[in-house]
Amino acid sequence: MQVKSRHHLRSDGIARLEDALADRFGIALDAGSYERVVLVDAPFEVVLADGEPVAFTIDGEFAPTVRGANEFPPAERVVTVDAGAVSFVSDGANVMRPGIVEADPDIEANDLVTIAEETHGKTLAIGRATTAGEGMVGDSGMVVESIHHVGDDLYAFDP
Repeated sequence: MQVKSRHHLRSDGIARLEDALADRFGIALDAGSYERVVLVDAPFEVVLADGEPVAFTIDGEFAPTVRGANEFPPAERVVTVDAGAVSFVSDGANVMRPGIVEADPDIEANDLVTIAEETHGKTLAIGRATTAGEGMVGDSGMVVESIHHVGDDLYAFDP
């Protein structure tokens, strides 16, 4: 991923970022400096907190990166998958109902969500819900479209 530009976030941008992550994911960021990184040919922008890629924007919404969600674990919008789904989700597969053991009931269709594994609670991916949280556990069907996962270009991004 090639960097097009980097800019320090102003105080109003920091407030929008911190408020969005707190309201949507229950994440309390605490950093001394924030930068917005615009990438060449990428559908998102990366937000660095103290030099680390902790969040990104997609379709005008803030979401934690996988690395950010593991550093600042989310309390909301979490979909938990079983051990059998870990390798698929980590490789970027969409999340299917049979692999889900739990989902935040407050998730609505089209929400950005974090996908965590049940054993250690580590975040494996960030995705977009295709159905409400209360209907995610079941026998068949795709319920979360993967956007960002362990090992992809955004995960490997080194500012």
